[in-house]
Amino acid sequence: MRVQNLSVTDFRNYGQASLTLDAGVTIFLGPNGQGKTNIVEAIHYLSSLSSHRISQDVALIKKGAEQGIIRANVVSADRSILLEVELNKSGRNRAQVNQNSARIRDFPRYFSAVLFAPEDLQLVRGEPELRRNFIDDIVVAFAPRMAGVYADYDRVIKQRNTLLKSLRAVSARARETSTLDLWDEKLVSLAVEITDMRIRLLERLAPLVVENYREIAGVDQHPNLQLKVSLYADNEQGTTLFAANTFAQDLTARIATSRANEIERGSSLFGPHRDDVVFELNDLPTKGYASHGETWSFVLALKLASAELLKVASPLGDPVIILDDVFAELDVARRKRLAQRIQSFEQCLITCAVAEDLPEAIDGQIFVVSAGTVVPA
Repeated sequence: MRVQNLSVTDFRNYGQASLTLDAGVTIFLGPNGQGKTNIVEAIHYLSSLSSHRISQDVALIKKGAEQGIIRANVVSADRSILLEVELNKSGRNRAQVNQNSARIRDFPRYFSAVLFAPEDLQLVRGEPELRRNFIDDIVVAFAPRMAGVYADYDRVIKQRNTLLKSLRAVSARARETSTLDLWDEKLVSLAVEITDMRIRLLERLAPLVVENYREIAGVDQHPNLQLKVSLYADNEQGTTLFAANTFAQDLTARIATSRANEIERGSSLFGPHRDDVVFELNDLPTKGYASHGETWSFVLALKLASAELLKVASPLGDPVIILDDVFAELDVARRKRLAQRIQSFEQCLITCAVAEDLPEAIDGQIFVVSAGTVVPA
């Protein structure tokens, strides 16, 4: 898979920009703050439906404009698809596929990209939400129908939390919880599907992480990753014991016994939205124990593993690889090893402030970026 053409309008610092991209490696070269990352951010948005730098889409729209537009022609095998998304300050964002109205959440059915960026260090160091989102993005790329499942689950949690808060204001004797029972059933049903898919994904991802960590770091430190299910967090039950029927029964029972506590706190205390993914090196958590170099190697191994899994298992084939200012963060040995690992992908997009940071093995199409303009070198 590759991006053949890209155009953006009123996106970040670009009023208008249009590019034709080749297969293989494309390099966006220029000083920091000129708009290199904005270009690859637009491409990645079509795959992830979010920015890797900010949480609110409104920040992606150029100052003074009411809407921003990302348009890309993507090619997979012999199939060419035009994807368009309109980001609006007021009202909902809108999307088109081949100039027909579509749901933005369906874009992962048509396009897949894997991004490497300095912000990815927070996958190890940051909050559980970041790790959940990372795993869930791969799940959706692997099984696009799951985008709807996650959206349904988010709606259930929001509605259920609203109801819990309303019940908190009512005396215990006067509480009518039959409606809450219905939301409990929906939560459990969706939670089983999400948890099962996360565990299946991690089981396939783990051996690829081991292989890639060894290749990037040059040593074997036994990397491991495992889902920490919030329901079993107290007794440290392993994910290998997960079974759909048992999990559904356990979650239903736990919600029932915790009802008073949930009403008091006005929040759903158990479910996939509370889970975490534990990363380990040499049987120790990477968070708090891994060095800077080990953390980078782990993150790179995670991303490469996800790209290789998608390459083999996704109906879209190769994801587009995006390296956003990554080489500047690595030592010479890791740069060389990373460059070797990405050569097998159909398209790789790289941003870099200075050409000296690029490994010798990297060669391809070059664009020079300066003050919101992009021109071929």
